[in-house]
Amino acid sequence: MKLMGVEKRNGYLYAEWALTYRVGWDRIVNAAALIYRYTKDPEEFVGDADGEKAITVNAPEEILEIEEYGYLTIRGESEIIGVPIMITFYNQSDYVRQSVISTTDEFKESDYEKFNLSMCQYMDSVEIAMYS
Repeated sequence: MKLMGVEKRNGYLYAEWALTYRVGWDRIVNAAALIYRYTKDPEEFVGDADGEKAITVNAPEEILEIEEYGYLTIRGESEIIGVPIMITFYNQSDYVRQSVISTTDEFKESDYEKFNLSMCQYMDSVEIAMYS
């Protein structure tokens, strides 16, 4: 994944990422299932032009069965990076939005180079999971 930009707002760092290729729903749910496994108290939301709704998932395998929507968001405290994170995947797109709370030194400022060093490996792993 390629970091397109990052900015700090209201105590969070918001970033836009470009996937290597456009992805469909089957790839998105694969990535979300991986994120679920390493997230404390994960929450999932789906939506499209008609609105957004929360969904209840009790296991990563259940994510693979989620009905197709325009986007899927997963959020919670990442066990890998140690802070709350939210990632939104857009169906049939190469665009991903991500936000992370800026409470640690690693995520205090929206410096492009420092943020990319911190998050790129994580986001690349998410993209690789799409194809597993």
